[in-house]
Amino acid sequence: MAHEWLSPLDEHNQALLSRVHPPDWINPRPKSEYDLVVIGAGAGGLVATIGAATLGARVAICERALLGGDCLNVGCVPSKAVIRASRVARTVEEAGGYGIGVNSKPEPDFGAVMRRMRRLRAQISPNDSAQRLTGLGVDVFFGEAAFADGRTVEVAGSRLRFRKAIIAAGARALVPPVPGLAEAGYLTNENVFNLTERPGHLLLLGAGPIGAELAQALRRLGSQVTVVAMDPHFLPREDEDAARVLHRQFEREGIAFHFGATLSRVEKVGARKHVTARKGDASFSLDVDEILVAAGRIANTESLNLDAARVAVKNRRVEVDARLRTTNPRIYAVGDVCLPYQFTHVSGASGGLALQNALLRGRKKWTDLVIPWATYTDPEVAHVGLYERDAQARGIAVRTFTRELNEVDRAILDGDEEGFVKVLVREGTDKIVGATIVARHAGEMISEITLAISAGIGLGKIAGTIHPYPTQAEAIQQAGHAYLKTRLTPFVKKLLRFLIRILN
Repeated sequence: MAHEWLSPLDEHNQALLSRVHPPDWINPRPKSEYDLVVIGAGAGGLVATIGAATLGARVAICERALLGGDCLNVGCVPSKAVIRASRVARTVEEAGGYGIGVNSKPEPDFGAVMRRMRRLRAQISPNDSAQRLTGLGVDVFFGEAAFADGRTVEVAGSRLRFRKAIIAAGARALVPPVPGLAEAGYLTNENVFNLTERPGHLLLLGAGPIGAELAQALRRLGSQVTVVAMDPHFLPREDEDAARVLHRQFEREGIAFHFGATLSRVEKVGARKHVTARKGDASFSLDVDEILVAAGRIANTESLNLDAARVAVKNRRVEVDARLRTTNPRIYAVGDVCLPYQFTHVSGASGGLALQNALLRGRKKWTDLVIPWATYTDPEVAHVGLYERDAQARGIAVRTFTRELNEVDRAILDGDEEGFVKVLVREGTDKIVGATIVARHAGEMISEITLAISAGIGLGKIAGTIHPYPTQAEAIQQAGHAYLKTRLTPFVKKLLRFLIRILN
């Protein structure tokens, strides 16, 4: 059964399995009643479970596959290991531009890159392990969990009675019904990290963040990459200026794009796949080695028997209120299974929030969270708060302050001039309502603005905060300086000149 999730079963994957789904695991005998039963052991489920156990609650967690969920096993952790290796390959390739001689073009060893990923994933896995959970007093049940009624969960022949429950079942790749796709075979985030040989030509279906990260990484590791997407442009939900920067960078790296296109049919021809696609009234075809489907996500709700628990589903997600309660007040839901923001850090934050509301009668609302996110391409794209289009749709008047990285000393010295910091403030104030950063380490930089929004710190205050020189984060401070300049109206300048004269 392990081959369904992880391949190859080398020493690293065996070490991983020994922690996140031990082959010899025997489910415990259920307690008569649990204070909390959690379905799903991804980020949200683990945060809630560990938090409840720390509080002294009687807790059980159910997981059908691997503890750690997508993030550890088939998401954030393996993807960032592969991305790091691909960045090294790109750095070596560009070394000549920095005055560093390289005797030959870098030759990435794809098998070695993936072995490194598997080793590091296994190294991180004790944090999410069955051994850690049982050491905290948690009852760990492996198997497909479903509700028997509004107070009971069934898993692998056991019935778990609960006072409160949290659904943290996550989401999976949405696979479009393309004729022949299933028969020809395809990859998603759930199995792409099982590859041991580099695909010669990869077709990426979708233009969102997951596909963008993997498309660039695999291109840098030597694959030919073609993107086919129904969307009219790259990263359609992101800031348009940010999407343009990424699109240009991807084209420079040799990635081909077909926007406004859909797959019509896929046929297996020998070891390859013949793909027919349509764009408007025209059709075109491609012969590729692998197809990576990254065209959206769908919540895992079908097998939970939610009707028996009187839990409603809306738009394919578990329906929750602002406090993450479902239509059954004893049952809460967190993360990808219910929220529109499908990020590991949001799942973790919502898991902690639901725990407080469920067991401690808290009144916290997930809608009050200030949520940043990042796409880990090169350069990275990070965002928090409103986009300009959001502000316009809500009738919020804003001013936008942008600092291009080609005006920032550290970015120039690093050779990272392609990018910007864009900060939105409410008109007439320095209150920050949103920001987008495109930079090599945008995911690190966005936290300063996230904290500012959360703490009510204005852009003017950031302008007066000393930043180390030289850093790319100075671009945020410089956006603040641009805001302060708008306050120096002709009248204010005249008044200041008068004060300088009389004071001196």
